[in-house]
Amino acid sequence: MAGPGDEMTAAEGRGRGEFRASHADREQVIGTLKAAFVQGMLSKDEFDQRVAQAFGSRTYAELAPITADLHVEPVAARSSELVGPQGEAPALRPGQALAAVTAVYASIWAFAVFPPWPVDSEGDPPRAIIILVFVTTVIYLLVSAITVGNMLADRIQKRSGGRPAPGGNGQ
Repeated sequence: MAGPGDEMTAAEGRGRGEFRASHADREQVIGTLKAAFVQGMLSKDEFDQRVAQAFGSRTYAELAPITADLHVEPVAARSSELVGPQGEAPALRPGQALAAVTAVYASIWAFAVFPPWPVDSEGDPPRAIIILVFVTTVIYLLVSAITVGNMLADRIQKRSGGRPAPGGNGQ
């Protein structure tokens, strides 16, 4: 099966070697290098060196030799392996979790407010109902804050492409 590096070699053979490579072309080569590194075909130093070469390449002719000796399986063909172990339940998405918690919270409020509960001499509902509403409110606010925090963290990670923020890790 041909990999991204083979496409670059084929493009060079058709006379495209002197055409300028796009950012997407460089990212494709870097994706191939990442796959080769993960599969143990490249050492960390060699990976770093080739990534630097890819970023510095301006034409297809400069990109082609970077992955010419690597024959890795394309990431799309391995995507089923990356999904997760078989039999594992899919994770609940934050939006779905927030909707479920809100539905439970609204149900508890409806249970506490609408039925005609016996009241004491001052017209207050039973102490257990007040405690139920108070505890569920605290839990709801806590779960909501955690869920919204997870949603924001996921959004930031997607926007950064999974890369750490600049200045992180002691830089």
